[in-house]
Amino acid sequence: MKKYHLYQIDSFTKDQFKGNPAGVITNADGLSEDDMQRIARELNNSETAFIFSSDNDAYEAYIRFFTPLKEVPSCGHATIAAHYARALENKLDTSRIYHKIGAGILPVEILKKENDYKIVMTQGKIEFGPFIDGKNKEVILSALGITKGELLKGHPIEIVSTGHSKVMIGIKNQYILNRLKPNYDRLARLSEVIKCNGFYVYTLDSDDQDILVHGRMFAPAIGINEDPVTGNANGPLGAYLVHHQLVKHNDSLFTFKAKQGEKIGRAGIIEIEVHIHQAEPVTVKIAGNAVIVFQSELII
Repeated sequence: MKKYHLYQIDSFTKDQFKGNPAGVITNADGLSEDDMQRIARELNNSETAFIFSSDNDAYEAYIRFFTPLKEVPSCGHATIAAHYARALENKLDTSRIYHKIGAGILPVEILKKENDYKIVMTQGKIEFGPFIDGKNKEVILSALGITKGELLKGHPIEIVSTGHSKVMIGIKNQYILNRLKPNYDRLARLSEVIKCNGFYVYTLDSDDQDILVHGRMFAPAIGINEDPVTGNANGPLGAYLVHHQLVKHNDSLFTFKAKQGEKIGRAGIIEIEVHIHQAEPVTVKIAGNAVIVFQSELII
């Protein structure tokens, strides 16, 4: 029997019961893959993060992420949650460390301010996948209840990844966004065809000058009908907007904020940085706050 330190943390917010909830176990050494999957299913968050000790000088922590159905290589909000819990437990100062996740060995910045923390995550390699057109595009629009006329012009539907791919779907306004009632079964079946589990519907229509993007993200194929606030959607979106020359920037950096989760009562805000070289995105970072909802011990 071993006692594991268990947290429930809301990421991309400082208000409990807002943002995106993640489970975190900070001392996961000894847990099997089956243990982790059962714990993730029991907690029933979109993801649960398991922090293992490092056995390599190249990184300080090894983190694995599980949805209620399967392991995934990367997760933005659960990374924020994991390092927030780790920073609190270890009373860390502002620092930069490396962690190993399914998307590679990547840096994480811990920013301490007034005995609290903001976490900055560097995401994985930027990859632009195929455009979604023809029959598959028709299925996406039908499953989401979107017409072709409601799509943003010049914003092709495309698979983009910074470690865990999402389909980018730009629409004209927040009214369309909040009206969506997806057919989750159809989206899940399409995920098998296009080999991408997440559908991120976004709009640049915003009534807040501090917020560029509002969005909703659906991933029923991995047990997440609607994810409240998604790092692995908004990070790739930043790269996509730069790549397709859809936003203005200074040729080296593009920054913006995205708000997500409003429709399901879990609004949160993500800060995104896209570093640019020769007009192309080369690195994406996401940053966010977090708050503990509860902490406990799991004895197994």
